[in-house]
Amino acid sequence: MKTGRLSPGLAVEVFAVSNLAFLGVDIAVAHGANHYARSAEWVPLGFSALATLLLAPGLAGERVRARMRPVAIAVAAGSVAIGLAGMIYHLQSGFFREQTLHALVYAAPFAAPLAYVGVGLLVLLSRLESPESKAWSAWVTFLALGGFAGNFVLSLTDHAQNGFFQSSEWIAVGAAALAVGFLLLAVLRPRDRPLLRICLFVLVFEALVGLAGEGLHWIAIVGRPGPGLVYRVIFGPPAFAPLLYVDLAVLAAIGIWSQLACADAR
Repeated sequence: MKTGRLSPGLAVEVFAVSNLAFLGVDIAVAHGANHYARSAEWVPLGFSALATLLLAPGLAGERVRARMRPVAIAVAAGSVAIGLAGMIYHLQSGFFREQTLHALVYAAPFAAPLAYVGVGLLVLLSRLESPESKAWSAWVTFLALGGFAGNFVLSLTDHAQNGFFQSSEWIAVGAAALAVGFLLLAVLRPRDRPLLRICLFVLVFEALVGLAGEGLHWIAIVGRPGPGLVYRVIFGPPAFAPLLYVDLAVLAAIGIWSQLACADAR
């Protein structure tokens, strides 16, 4: 990763740090719904803050990044562990007790903590593989694919809680499935330049879906009865969930960008 100009490697570094920081904000809102009934719910907040502080200096330059490689690997391993533990913790809220589809839908969103796993793997990739390699670009695209697969599950189960009251709620499900299909093709056919360019247009569509969903969520939040905005944000529709489409579209675009650069270098 070279400094002084934007590159796929630097873009992934910024992506990882910013996502760890924002995950803390998102979790602060989500866990506020039950007033942090269990002390373990504070763990991801503290981890996000610490991980952001530890990884941020690596954005300053290659030398700092190289020196802090062991720290970054430790942060990445911790992120994966937090994500897996969070998934099990969420499933214990209902699914492990009843093991039914109803319990799965109405449990805490079990796929949400896997965002930590994805970011952790991304940090590991950036430390163990050269950003100029074909393997690096393929893995970035694959991690974005996994993110959209998780988003498909999240949008399906979250919207199923209200029985897809608005027909527009199916758009999020369909958009996630569309992204999974095209990114899978991009992983399987990394040298197909026309396909990769089509994927970029699909990712623009995904980002627009996310922005539209964010607007719809906030319309519902503002129109929800409650004593104040904070109350409505905590107990209303997930305030930032649709932005995950934008976030994953950016990550996938970085992977496609790198794949196209590798194809040009051949």
